[in-house]
Amino acid sequence: MQSGKEANEMEQNYVFEARDLSRRFGGKRALEGVTFGLGPGHIAGLLGPNGSGKTTLIKLACGLIRPTAGEILVCGSAPCPATKAETAYLPDVACLDDRMRVRDLIKMFGEFYANFDPERARTLINDLGIDEADRLRTLSKGNREKVHLVLTMSRNARLYLLDEPIGGVDPAAREYIIRTILGNYQPESTVLISTHLIADVESILDYALFLRDGQIALQGDADALRESRGQSLDELFREVFKC
Repeated sequence: MQSGKEANEMEQNYVFEARDLSRRFGGKRALEGVTFGLGPGHIAGLLGPNGSGKTTLIKLACGLIRPTAGEILVCGSAPCPATKAETAYLPDVACLDDRMRVRDLIKMFGEFYANFDPERARTLINDLGIDEADRLRTLSKGNREKVHLVLTMSRNARLYLLDEPIGGVDPAAREYIIRTILGNYQPESTVLISTHLIADVESILDYALFLRDGQIALQGDADALRESRGQSLDELFREVFKC
């Protein structure tokens, strides 16, 4: 049996944690009683259909909205300026000024985020064959998505929150995005990928959180879930969320 000290040490090791977390918008439930903890080194999937509460959970972690009840903790603290400095967020909707040149975006991120690595960003941009002088609006949709991901993953953050990073891009772009995620997060960091495209990301996930109607329907180590259920995460997703 764990002592109180050991339990506290384990809690302190969580990079991202929710404790009986709930959020309502008026009378509508977005999240209800969500509890989980993710330690360093994990690439976790936040899996659920549209409207299941995935984006709400990510916005709570970023401090963009506040819980109705319960707690959400990043590196042991409620969202605040200090946790925001440790959190790299890729929203599900493009928010960069598409009139800006790529080199100016790199400069802007470098000035705004102390943990941003401009050399890493330039290397990844050059690997894509994108000219830093290009304006974002002149790039294809897939390349715009890649630039945004590169900027996000070029931060040396503790927590990476990626909201539908592969939605709306072609299979080749999805493969690049997955390679970039794998190649650029740090072992002491945690990555949470929100998606309903399970088959495309299953191979890189080591933990899965199935979110249905604002509640955790199933969660656990990815390999343990596959072994105990005799199904892939994609097959489990289809079963949990079947109409």
